[in-house]
Amino acid sequence: MIEKLTNNPANNFFLLAGPCVIEGEDMAMRIAERVVKITEKLQIPFVFKGSYRKANRSRLDSFTGIGDEKALHILEKVHKTFGVPTVTDIHTAEEAAMAAPFVDVLQIPAFLCRQTDLLVAAAKTGKVINIKKGQFLSPGAMQFAADKVIEAGNNQVMLTERGTTFGYQDLIVDYRGIPEMKSFGHPVILDVTHSLQQPNQTSGVTGGMPQLIETVAKAGIAVGADGLFIETHENPSIAKSDGANMLKLDLLEELLVKLVRIREAIV
Repeated sequence: MIEKLTNNPANNFFLLAGPCVIEGEDMAMRIAERVVKITEKLQIPFVFKGSYRKANRSRLDSFTGIGDEKALHILEKVHKTFGVPTVTDIHTAEEAAMAAPFVDVLQIPAFLCRQTDLLVAAAKTGKVINIKKGQFLSPGAMQFAADKVIEAGNNQVMLTERGTTFGYQDLIVDYRGIPEMKSFGHPVILDVTHSLQQPNQTSGVTGGMPQLIETVAKAGIAVGADGLFIETHENPSIAKSDGANMLKLDLLEELLVKLVRIREAIV
């Protein structure tokens, strides 16, 4: 699967995109259908993203999901309906085997990227494993996370840059980390929208700077990111998770057109 994403006929970057969390079947199918149409037109390999559960929330009353089994079946339906691979987060070793039958890529959240049991359990499913770089780690440290998956018998690894903690309530992207992580021999993705989060707000709800999505995405493509991760929603203002930093779905095509042009200029 990684080969298809990175060695596509158009020599394009690939895209992981979708809502932060699966809020319902109709919503997921509508978003998937629109992104499939856009990416097919622009010849961008596409992986539909949706978390079946949000385990890392600031407040106890935050929305965490519609139910694991229900959300996983929706991800499976997206794959069967549109023929695109899907990706979701897992949070414990036990979740790896539970989620693997429903999706193509298992994603390790940034806060959990050093959890050996989780990485090994994910590796043993045989799925592609996307490991997000911890906000507290150097790019070089991610080689050891990747090695845990490989040494567990799975060489299908991708690494994702998602910003580094900068003070208490901000993140910053060090673009030097993208070529550094690429040197390990794995595709590197830039998580555009999570890099623009403003965590640890006094309200207990994460903030964000979606007005900089285009800026960060352009820079990522310019320095050679293999893929982009962009959370998108029909109406981020009413999204049940991470609405403050998501891209409005109506803006996605225009952004991708610009990014394709940058990609064409550098390859």
